[in-house]
Amino acid sequence: MRSHEGRHALVTGGGSGIGAAIVLALVGQGVRVTVLGRRSDVLHELVQQNPELLHAVCADVADAEQVVAAFAEAVARFGPVHILVNNAGQASSAPFLKTDAAMWQQILSVNLTGTFHCTQAALPHMLQMGWGRIVNVASTAGLAGYAYVAAYCAAKHGVIGLTKSLALEVAKKGITVNAVCPGYTETDILRESIANVVNKTGRSEAEARAEFAKGNPQGRIVQPAEVADTVLWLCGEGASSITGQSISVSGGEVMT
Repeated sequence: MRSHEGRHALVTGGGSGIGAAIVLALVGQGVRVTVLGRRSDVLHELVQQNPELLHAVCADVADAEQVVAAFAEAVARFGPVHILVNNAGQASSAPFLKTDAAMWQQILSVNLTGTFHCTQAALPHMLQMGWGRIVNVASTAGLAGYAYVAAYCAAKHGVIGLTKSLALEVAKKGITVNAVCPGYTETDILRESIANVVNKTGRSEAEARAEFAKGNPQGRIVQPAEVADTVLWLCGEGASSITGQSISVSGGEVMT
């Protein structure tokens, strides 16, 4: 018996990478999933894998009006949202003094404010139902500092703070709020980071990849399915006592 069957989940940034892995893991448990993102072609390609359980909605999580409209469409299609996975994210690297206000604001808007907008849209229905799961995909950058990504670290630390605060507010309401914090994971963000290293240092792609993997005590890159499995567990009844936590999925790179 699939414990999640019949529930409705909304996954932001769900078209590829970690988001797509989470979407497919939820669908495998019989969950109806609204996949929210900005690239309609990618979203609709994913939806074709299971049109009965998947629905695509295009929106920018940084835009409050778009989020409200997207959630209204999602609810009209599959009913109230039981599970919210705030996965949409963006990363840029630059020395702190070369991080301009526009970059700073963009990174915070997508990673932190987007999480705020989507959570505010989903929470009222969860409170009415007396049950809900909110999982924020943060990063080890939300638990530790890394050079040249001050804006990203600040945003992800903010997501962790939001997770802890909201978890306390809704602890008696049947709702849990947690974060998963992946290390370097096989995603477009990592591939872009590797390309940036290659362009700036002249290293080969293999050398750059090995440098990223070296930070993981297991000596490897995390796979999206590993993050998805952690999210799936947090959404289940067996994790009902787990709330306000930030779970590192990083091969031991960051231990809390």
